[in-house]
Amino acid sequence: MLAPLAVGAAYAGDWPFALFWGVAAIGVLWEWTSMVARADQRSVLAAGGAALALAVALAVTGHLLAAVIVLAMGTMGAASLALGERRIWVAGGVPYAGALALAPMVLRSDNEDGFLAMVFLFVIVWTTDVGAYFVGRAVGGPKLMPQVSPNKTWAGALGGMGAAVIVAVAVAKAAALTNLFAIAMLAVVLSVCAQGGDLFESVLKRRFGAKDSSRLIPGHGGLMDRLDGFLTASVVAVLIGLARGGFESPGRGLLVW
Repeated sequence: MLAPLAVGAAYAGDWPFALFWGVAAIGVLWEWTSMVARADQRSVLAAGGAALALAVALAVTGHLLAAVIVLAMGTMGAASLALGERRIWVAGGVPYAGALALAPMVLRSDNEDGFLAMVFLFVIVWTTDVGAYFVGRAVGGPKLMPQVSPNKTWAGALGGMGAAVIVAVAVAKAAALTNLFAIAMLAVVLSVCAQGGDLFESVLKRRFGAKDSSRLIPGHGGLMDRLDGFLTASVVAVLIGLARGGFESPGRGLLVW
């Protein structure tokens, strides 16, 4: 359900793309706050949601530094409204959701290679998820982190990573990208990051006694359950893109080696 919308928004770019990820980020903040904040949920959600909305509007108009500052202020505001023993956990929801919104926007801002970079990122994350599920079920074997996620296995993790490498190289060849070895290694890094994001959410849910982040998507849990791996992979992808291509060409920096 989310995949066609995500690809369509990425193709459109600009405000439709910002709106898609802004709404997703606010939904993730709502789920995070519902798990963590309890009694002080409404005030925290209002402060964090306002900061997210303003940050997205600033980022899409080219004011990324101002967007980051707004998120930092929103984080401090959420912390000030939270109960003392949960202050750090509650405040963490704002930068977590903010990263989900801003990282894809920065990567897509590359007019030449931004859309391709997003497609590349999508297929790595989605293939990792699907590959890990099917290989894990078929092979079984030793558990990856049984104390955190009892269903995940080493076979599934490696299977998902291998599937991501194959699909990433196929996309690179179709797009006439060079240095396929570098692309394969990039796929390994992003696949591992995606699986790490999934495990982090499992830690969060176990810490606060939640089975799913919400029931927003019938049969699939919540937005966090669908986007946890994408969030961490997109943050690492945009950092690589910025380090190699700068703010002018983050997509090219990610893909061209």
